Amino acid sequence: MNGARRRVTILGAAATSVVAGVALLPNWSAGAAVLDDPSVDARTKATFQRLADAVFTDRTNALVDGGQGDHEKPLTDGFSGDVELSSGQARSEDATLSALGQRKESLAKAGEKYGKARTTVTLDATRVTGRTARAAVTETTTLTYAQARGDAPKTTGFQARHELTFKADRQGDWQLTGIRDTDQGGLAVNTLSKPAPVKATTADDTMPNAPRAATTRNPAAVPKTGTTYDYKAMAAYAEKYWNVYNKDYPDFSGHGAGGDCTNFVSQSLKAGGWKHVPGYVYDYTKWFGNADIQSDSFVGVNEWSWFAQNSQRTKPLANVYQLEVGDVLQMDFDKDGSKDHTMIVTSKSGGVPYVTYHSTNTLRRSVASLVASEPNAYYYAYRT
Repeated sequence: MNGARRRVTILGAAATSVVAGVALLPNWSAGAAVLDDPSVDARTKATFQRLADAVFTDRTNALVDGGQGDHEKPLTDGFSGDVELSSGQARSEDATLSALGQRKESLAKAGEKYGKARTTVTLDATRVTGRTARAAVTETTTLTYAQARGDAPKTTGFQARHELTFKADRQGDWQLTGIRDTDQGGLAVNTLSKPAPVKATTADDTMPNAPRAATTRNPAAVPKTGTTYDYKAMAAYAEKYWNVYNKDYPDFSGHGAGGDCTNFVSQSLKAGGWKHVPGYVYDYTKWFGNADIQSDSFVGVNEWSWFAQNSQRTKPLANVYQLEVGDVLQMDFDKDGSKDHTMIVTSKSGGVPYVTYHSTNTLRRSVASLVASEPNAYYYAYRT
């Protein structure tokens, strides 16, 4: 990108219509600006939204064959007006797009290519304090797999939440000075932020430690035998609720380390036939969850692993590519021995499993993409 970019103008009322209401976060208000400070009216909020849309569309396009897709240059290059990228943020975005271009090459080597993409951004809320404005936005992205064959998924998608910080200069013009991912999972394919690790929990001696799984391609197949559970029902549940949460269960997104990932997988397993084991919520040999109460093993990453192995409801797999529909994959991002994220396989084609998960809400992401994006993580594969 060049340095002459980065300012935004919104023309007409149509752009204003894309802005969502500000009631999602009760502590935030567009009317919090003090006298003599720049105001953030509907026009300005629409501009914030458009700039955010351009930033995340550019990031996604960096992963697509053909670079900017239908655009000759990054969308943020065409902005001018009373909102712009700060010089520091412009340099940061240049570096981000370069790094994502390298990720695209790594994905391609793993057999993961995207033919096209679509990204939209909604403005969920704004908070203004003096000459600083913070905008909460939700990014929704769909990536189309290039040359998908047979029964392979045609697309993968995710929803990611971000907070953008704008600061006003002496003339009252706003500059985008910072972008922060607010999802605890941090596993969107177009983000470079490090996922948040889960604080280790101490288990007693009855809790077995799951063996790590290899990530090499084309291992010996380990087909599922028997029909103890309805694996298609597990996958159907996960794909139904990947971005529209089931109100029969609590939503743990944004509540403590780990977010909603394990709660979501437990719900999917329950939909496929896993039965409750009632008892004390802190007892890792118990497993239960509904709208009112959940065991730690229902919602906790490590606690679920301990229950799954101790109860013999799962068996470890030696390689992540041996996973089948209804199986579970976990990751330890920082390799400290505490597992950080839980996902469920909802599709498999050509020897590649595709996982669906919460926090960041994601549909049918290939294991090849995960391994290429997070090559240094530890992986744990469970046959359910």
